[in-house]
Amino acid sequence: MKKFITEFKEFVAQGNVMDMAIGVIIGAAFKAIIDSLVKDILNPLIALFTGDDLSMLSIKIAGAQLTYGNFISAVINFFIIVLILFIMIKAVAKAKNITAKSEEEASEPTEKECPYCKRMIPIGATRCGYCTTKLKGFQGQE
Repeated sequence: MKKFITEFKEFVAQGNVMDMAIGVIIGAAFKAIIDSLVKDILNPLIALFTGDDLSMLSIKIAGAQLTYGNFISAVINFFIIVLILFIMIKAVAKAKNITAKSEEEASEPTEKECPYCKRMIPIGATRCGYCTTKLKGFQGQE
């Protein structure tokens, strides 16, 4: 039992578990904001056009009252959350791509060694600035 508790403590202390816990807490707070947006702002706006709040929409079938307005509100909540998550994921991917490109550019050499005088010259140079030798291997040169 002591080994189990020790392993559990190690598992909980891992960064991934803590990141996930923080994500769940932020997600719950975000859901509350979206619920309020739909309930307090979108539903009244829809009521201006339909005459009824979404939560009031219902239909009677065989004596049973089916309230489908709350379901529509939940679907709207879902699509708003999915849209915002999609935008956030795209933004994070773009930021990672920009970071990867800048790291890639930083790792590319900007200078090369002149094969004749052994001094460092710009990577795109066609003639050494120190010994003035034409460098082979570039367009327009033999």
